Amino acid sequence: MTGTTKRPYSSQVVDGLEKAAARAMLHAVGFSEADFDKPQVGIASTWSNLTPCNVHINELAEAAAIGAEDADAKAITFNTITVSDGISMGSPGMRYSLVSREVIADSIETVVAGQGFDGFVAIGGCDKNMPGCAIAMARLNRPSVFVYGGTIQPGKDRRDVVSVFEAVGQYASGNLSELALKDIEATSIPGPGSCGGMYTANTMASAIEALGLSLPNSSAQEAVSPQKRQDCLAAGEAVVKLIEADIKPSDILSRSAFENAITVTIALEGSTNAVLHLLAIAHAANIPLSIDDFTEIGKRVPVLADMRPAGKYAMSELIAIGGIQPLMKTLLDAGLLHGDCLTVTGKTLAENLADVAPYPEDQHIIRPLSDPIKKDSHLVVLKGNLAPDGAVAKITGHEGLTFSGAARCFHGEESALAAILDGTVKPGEVVVVRYEGPKGGPGMREMLSPTSAINGRGLATEVALVTDGRFSGGSHGFVIGHVTPEAFEGGPIALIEDGDQIEIDADNHEINIVVSDDELKARKARWQAPAPYTERGVLAKYAKLVSSASKGAVTD
Repeated sequence: MTGTTKRPYSSQVVDGLEKAAARAMLHAVGFSEADFDKPQVGIASTWSNLTPCNVHINELAEAAAIGAEDADAKAITFNTITVSDGISMGSPGMRYSLVSREVIADSIETVVAGQGFDGFVAIGGCDKNMPGCAIAMARLNRPSVFVYGGTIQPGKDRRDVVSVFEAVGQYASGNLSELALKDIEATSIPGPGSCGGMYTANTMASAIEALGLSLPNSSAQEAVSPQKRQDCLAAGEAVVKLIEADIKPSDILSRSAFENAITVTIALEGSTNAVLHLLAIAHAANIPLSIDDFTEIGKRVPVLADMRPAGKYAMSELIAIGGIQPLMKTLLDAGLLHGDCLTVTGKTLAENLADVAPYPEDQHIIRPLSDPIKKDSHLVVLKGNLAPDGAVAKITGHEGLTFSGAARCFHGEESALAAILDGTVKPGEVVVVRYEGPKGGPGMREMLSPTSAINGRGLATEVALVTDGRFSGGSHGFVIGHVTPEAFEGGPIALIEDGDQIEIDADNHEINIVVSDDELKARKARWQAPAPYTERGVLAKYAKLVSSASKGAVTD
């Protein structure tokens, strides 16, 4: 047995008489003698039965392994973790959600590099699986393909998980009976797949496809469908071709590719989490990218998709009219995408899109460029004396472009949610939820429970929410997150007092406290830093290592 250029890593593990012990152990897990001469392809499965997003992924991993072996490679499947945002939302467990992105990336890197795989397929279903997989792909820089686990089918009356969160607010306001709430709870999540709107999972699947790391249309398939199984078979075959051609993520992840991902995210009215995750993937790929790039790109890219949470339609309905490929073709033809970017097909983006048919003429999900939902980006980076290093707002236009109100401050999410549900929060106020940043949480929890309670109580246009935490892709309304510097580090958000006037101006990209500089300096002098998170374990390590949200909340 001798190494070849098609086995640059596995040959170091299994070739030569001195590697007899390694081969002996691999015989015990199913290797034949012939397998040692084949490229080894890892299949990173994020299967778990703790969430519908991932409950089916082992079947997809099996299909990817079959695809790789049909292409004359040897497939080896391994697992990594998942944490369900939807289940942990509003609880202390949500602190582990963003942390799990780093654990997933670290674990895939550890197994692929430790075992000497020549390439790999990574399959993700829930929000942090996907960027975690993409970060690992960028770090390892070995031939690899990402597969999205697929979206869930709509529940009864087109319901989804956000229907349940908002029903809690409706019940609290007396507009929904307990029996109706129970019915919504029981019928909104019908089976496997990721949350059904243009929430974080579908946003990141679309962004990763636009980056070129997944096969065309991987982002727009239902979890339970023949198309998704075929996508996995094709991914296994594709990674073997990438090994043969020596095409690596560094050949794909250019600055232009990230601009494509941002453009598609904006056109789809995607989640604010895309800002955090694309910054982190770019960091792993050594591509310079900043939150200001989202502003610059956003000036020329319109919002075209009438998708939930702010819009009407679910991902399954977008799939039914062709997915995101016709949208990308429209953007490419308009000069808004870089068509020369290489993808995991071995072809350029323009070549992949060459024969894509347009959407049906009678569809209403994707608007034409001549009649956008919003002429520029809904992802608005705000700066000012409240967020000197930036904050990220999701301003679709439905909620207006400016908001001014008196601050009502809360130390943590739970107290804010209780005040929203019991009616303490009044129209015209700005809810300030602080000490929820990457270091201060620690873990930068998502605020879907408070924002859904605001919407459920009918206050979406009358109350704003500002936080150094972040938002679920299911959040909508006048919401501003990722405020940096965070409160834990003494950022201005820590200095706000109840009753301070807060002014938010999306047109001018500003967020300010109407307080003098001298007064802010005096408050800063009186401010006392909270004790750091001192318990041992993953949260303590994370709090010590994590960067600012404006830099992607990375740990390396």
